[in-house]
Amino acid sequence: MSSTYLPAGLASRTESLTSSAIRDLLALTARDDVISLAGGLPATDLIPIDRIAAAAEAVLRRPDAVQYCETSGHRTLRSVVAARETLARGGVPVPVESVIVTHGSQQALALLAQALIDPGSVVVVDEPAYTGALQVFSIAEARIESIPITDTGMDTDELERRLTAGLRPAVVHTVANFHNPRGVTMSEQRRRHLAALADRYGFWVIEDDPYGEICFDTMESDIGAPPLPIACHSDRVIRLSSASKILAPTLRVGWFVAPPSVCAAVELLKQGADLCGSSMTQLMAAEMLGDTAWLDAHLTLLRREYGSRATALTTALVAEFGDRLSVSRPAGGMFAWATFRDGTDTGELLDAALDHGVAFVPGTAFASGAQYRHSLRLSFAGSTPTVLADAVQRVGSAHSASTRVL
Repeated sequence: MSSTYLPAGLASRTESLTSSAIRDLLALTARDDVISLAGGLPATDLIPIDRIAAAAEAVLRRPDAVQYCETSGHRTLRSVVAARETLARGGVPVPVESVIVTHGSQQALALLAQALIDPGSVVVVDEPAYTGALQVFSIAEARIESIPITDTGMDTDELERRLTAGLRPAVVHTVANFHNPRGVTMSEQRRRHLAALADRYGFWVIEDDPYGEICFDTMESDIGAPPLPIACHSDRVIRLSSASKILAPTLRVGWFVAPPSVCAAVELLKQGADLCGSSMTQLMAAEMLGDTAWLDAHLTLLRREYGSRATALTTALVAEFGDRLSVSRPAGGMFAWATFRDGTDTGELLDAALDHGVAFVPGTAFASGAQYRHSLRLSFAGSTPTVLADAVQRVGSAHSASTRVL
């Protein structure tokens, strides 16, 4: 909502609130005749509905599923998350007490912003950045500094140069695995470097990881699984994740893993926000995440299908546009990033694309630099290869039409 429409009497922090460009675009693409490559939604056809129903039936036989739970989350789920996080860290033990369960990882990010950021504090983000993080840090009245990302993640050398010159962030936020929107993964070297900088300068790193489990098994993706988490290299790293991308968004189950001081502060803030989350959906998530045989098979399916869709999208883009478009080759996650070399303004192209029944997100939704006017983010997760091929043809037709107008 633009501040122009805010009635008098609201708190001053609401004056800077704006709706996410992606959320606005989703409202425009709800039509059945529009193929949406815009939203970061997991594939509906790959959500394990039968397994979710079985989990619901199982947990509803437990009295604690319909009762309040601890503010920090149901201990059953926290134990499962701690065990999985221990595996992700190469066997380094993660105590249950360091896990806080939230209403999706977006709530985790919002609560952490309240706990770690004073008005006017500096927060460093990727450029281009996850729009949900930009919204949270804007509401927290932070001063946002952007560090460019490359094919190996945030440019930590540039971050170090700015730190040496006097920049003192309270928080550095990054999506290290299969970045949203760029799709890239931070290298092991840069993970170690960022962790060392956090230790040296005393800032917190928020390692936002909703996509790390979705690493593809395709010939194009030769990097394999992502490196060990940044949190393996420093105690000043807070890791966020979620069940939304691998199970179902409707569970609204997210979590973060952090040192005791951060967990204690966030728990107090969460008491004032919602007292506690849903015992039922937390236990459902625990039942599925703890069923390792089923979960491994499910993740194998997701990785294969998303890998196939990513390949279909990028192959179609190259066939349609050739050298006029540079296209990323995602090794996981849900997004591909592309940039026109012919000067195409993707904001203007979007208008033509909607007329042709297809949607994407222009690069300027994620960063304000002039170079992002020529870029776009496309989500391949929600469509089959056949539909993705059709979508790219529509983008091509829209591009031809807009070029003729120019």
